[in-house]
Amino acid sequence: MRVEDVLSHAPRVLSQAQREAYFADGYLLLEGLISAETVARLNQVTAEFVEKSRTWSKSDALFDLAPTHTARRPRVRRLKEPDEIHPEYWAFATGAIADVAADLVGPDVAFHHSKLNFKWHDGGDEVRWHQDIQFYPHTNYSPLTIGLYLTDTREADGALAVLPGSHRGKLYDLYRADGNWRGSLGDSDASSLDVARKVVLEGKAGALTVHNCRTVHGSPPSKHDRGRPLLLNAYNAADAFPFTPHPKPSVHAREIVRGKAARMAHLEGGQCPVPPDWSKGYTSIFAAQAGEGGYN
Repeated sequence: MRVEDVLSHAPRVLSQAQREAYFADGYLLLEGLISAETVARLNQVTAEFVEKSRTWSKSDALFDLAPTHTARRPRVRRLKEPDEIHPEYWAFATGAIADVAADLVGPDVAFHHSKLNFKWHDGGDEVRWHQDIQFYPHTNYSPLTIGLYLTDTREADGALAVLPGSHRGKLYDLYRADGNWRGSLGDSDASSLDVARKVVLEGKAGALTVHNCRTVHGSPPSKHDRGRPLLLNAYNAADAFPFTPHPKPSVHAREIVRGKAARMAHLEGGQCPVPPDWSKGYTSIFAAQAGEGGYN
């Protein structure tokens, strides 16, 4: 669906000005949509999984663990597919934020995936500049990610940073010179960015971040040992179809969470980089950017 078509539909939860700002800038920061009770429930469930990770010693289909992870000091970098491992996560993914997605991709919305990323200030928790669409190319550029801060998050905690308007620019190569996947811009491309224009999306617990799949974004390392949990859910217009396989699709992948399924694909022209063959699995962007391979 074209931008003008999306905007022609009455919004569900956003103002028209917010929708126009998203299409102009490639991101939004939203306050006041998620209740404190919802955040509290999600934090309780999240704490239970972190506690459970104490009995894990290596990354697998549930946890991506930092090299510093121990039973005494659990360091979960990512909780994978939260939407399919606990009903509270899926209830959240299909609640108010699905309405946010509908306001930005059109009334027919498909779920793509979810993840819960942490930062523990043990080193290696910086996420360097990258774009998302190269990880999961689609027939159009409607995919977006909605993040929920489960705790108050400032820049020192590793808040998400975006480059406004970068979604209208080039798609960068996320491979290393040796042909291996880096998952981030190379030094040359990164040095060409006008980082003076970056916007750090700081927010209290319950704040939502939204960014388009082409928006250049990243997050600095945390300076605090609080974990900084960021729950991320990705959606796309129902008429956007992936053309590379997902390494481990959620049981809810392509599930229609608003509206109806599409009978026609919307195609956007131009070229889009593709990721490597992840048929053997993918761990996380943390592992890829740290040079750990990113594979299970």
